Amino acid sequence: MLIDEVTLKLKAGNGGNGGVYFQRIKLSLGPTGADGGNGGAIWFEGVADIGALSQFRNKRDVHAENGHNGKAQFNDGRRGEDVVLRVPIGTVIHFLDTGAIVELAKIGERVLAVKGGRGGRGNFKFRASTNTSPKQFELGGSGQEATVRLELKLIADVGLVGIPSAGKSSLLNKLTNASAKVGNYPFTTLEPNLGVYFDLVIADIPGLIEGASQGKGLGIKFLRHVERTRVLFHLISAESDDPVRDWRTIVDELAAYDPRLAEKQEYVFLSKIDMSTPEEIEKKLAQLRIAGVSAQTLSVIDPIYLKEIKTVLNDVAKNKHVSNEEK
Repeated sequence: MLIDEVTLKLKAGNGGNGGVYFQRIKLSLGPTGADGGNGGAIWFEGVADIGALSQFRNKRDVHAENGHNGKAQFNDGRRGEDVVLRVPIGTVIHFLDTGAIVELAKIGERVLAVKGGRGGRGNFKFRASTNTSPKQFELGGSGQEATVRLELKLIADVGLVGIPSAGKSSLLNKLTNASAKVGNYPFTTLEPNLGVYFDLVIADIPGLIEGASQGKGLGIKFLRHVERTRVLFHLISAESDDPVRDWRTIVDELAAYDPRLAEKQEYVFLSKIDMSTPEEIEKKLAQLRIAGVSAQTLSVIDPIYLKEIKTVLNDVAKNKHVSNEEK
């Protein structure tokens, strides 16, 4: 099961206390207490693994190591180890205490969540001509704390959308090395699946139904994953008794959730044509044309149609590269 939202309580490490020690060797008397080490910090780092949030399924409190206390003979205490929490790219970090929002959009990108406390000074730092044997020292500072909500929004070049059983998972499996579950019943896909076609990331978004923008079916939880896709491949099953209705259902739900989604570049495909007669296919294409929808035919078991959709993907890839060069 894909975990795409989780709330965590973070606590950075406290700084170590400064040490109070003295040199006992004759002719070398004096303070030797060293500083305490800084507490460990907690960072977030973006990774490609879409399932990385599953590590927090049963762990909602994260603590970094405290700094160690200062030692004798000017040996500073060891700093606490930092904690690096690896989360999928596309994760939005909501800092609930401050209202700040940070997004991880690149692999390897890091964000400091909470900073460790500063180590306290040892008594060596308090020496003076009027205080040759100081017993003063500093306590280590407290590490920062924060409550954060992590919200995953997939980042993909192409999003496959459509009502349940439109053939999205089958297409993803044919185009990529994905192994999405396929079944002849609604809601086979209960979580987004990702695949890679050369350097294009393709996301199979679970089937949407009328009212999804109000939470029906798989609801808003999966509509938000469409936000980060550059292009939509909208699949309509040739088995549908009303392809225009199916097309409009998805378009209306996307617009209801966020009007900007309805403005995304969209390619429409009449899928599963191997399940219908040529006459039925032409009739449904005509119905779509009357509604102003230009659809291409698609069958995942016919290499000719797969070649055609790969041509479309190659065009998407070219436009992606042009867009990146312009940045």
